[in-house]
Order: sequence, then structure tokens, then C-alpha cells
Amino acid sequence: MKKITILISIIFLTLFLGCSSEPSKNTIIAKETHKEGDKIELKSIAGNKIVLLRKNGGFVLEDDESKILLIDIFGTFCVPCQEEAPSLMDFQLQNSNDVLLIGLNFLEEVSDEYVVENFASRYNAYYFISNSPQNKQIVETIIQDIKYKSSVQVPLKVVLKNGEYQKVSDIYMANPDNQFYIGKVKLGIIQKDIDHIKEK
Repeated sequence: MKKITILISIIFLTLFLGCSSEPSKNTIIAKETHKEGDKIELKSIAGNKIVLLRKNGGFVLEDDESKILLIDIFGTFCVPCQEEAPSLMDFQLQNSNDVLLIGLNFLEEVSDEYVVENFASRYNAYYFISNSPQNKQIVETIIQDIKYKSSVQVPLKVVLKNGEYQKVSDIYMANPDNQFYIGKVKLGIIQKDIDHIKEK
């Protein structure tokens, strides 16, 4: 009976909290963070380009600083990431005037073609996905910015408006100062938070 309880707990943590961030032997997590004024050009797996500007302790889109950024740190191997990808695509389509969803592939080294075939095409994830080695430094910067103390689990999302990290719903601990989503999050929760942020 004890073994069944442990097995159920492990399955729950994997499906709902996210995939572990224990890096593989080949994964090197950047220790340097971006500084105010840094510009980071990112290319999507589809060939589109954006420039992130480090500003106000966070990031803005250089060409449209008023756009709200939803940054999704994920891995193609992660089951919760795969499951929520179609919902995130719907979210981006419904909010394209105000929000840019940026997926940062993390904790693996694979080609853009691999991400297209094994994630974007398979799970209808046709939003802006970066598979760049620069993702590591961006993620490290975000982790330090929000003072995230645990090892990184994916999916992990943050929302920024005017370069400032926004408070979002904490679906596990109900922390009113929470600045990130961890694990699979229902689209309705994200939409409600974004609608509230738009009104500010």
C-alpha cells in the first residue's frame, strides 16, 4: 500500500507540478545574468526575430514596449508542457493585440527542426518559440529577478508589463505576491490574470 501511495505521489508531481530541472551532463546553466540596457535578439524556430530589451528590472519588447510579455520556460520532453501547448496557442491568438507569448526551450540541446517536428507541429504550438543557447542566460536572469529559490521545473511562466514582473495567481500556495506560474496552468486562470494586468 505504501508503494502505491508513493507511486501516485510521483505521478501527480510529474503531471501537475512540472518536469524536473535536474540538468543532464550536457546541460550547462548560465551563471551570468543580463544587465539593464542589454539587447537580446531572439530568432524563433520559424525564423521570425524579436529583440528583448532589459529594462525596469525585467524585459520589454524593443519595438513595442507596451506589449505584455508572457514568457514560458519549457522543454519539448515535458508532458505538462505538451499538454498545455494547444491552449497557449489559443491564448496567443485571442490576445495578440496586447500580449506576446515567448516560449524558451530549456534544459535540452536539440535542433530547431527537432522542436518543430516534436513539439510545435505535434502540439499545435505555433507561437514564438526560441531554441537559442541564449535562453539559458535569459532564464537565469528571470530566476534571479523573481528570487526563485528552488531548482527550475518546467513549465515555468512569468508575466511582464513595462519590464516589471507582475503578480499572478498562485494555484498551489495562494501567495498574493506570487510572480510565476509553475506546472500546468488552466487557460482561464492565465486569461483572468492577464485581463487584470491589462486594466492597470
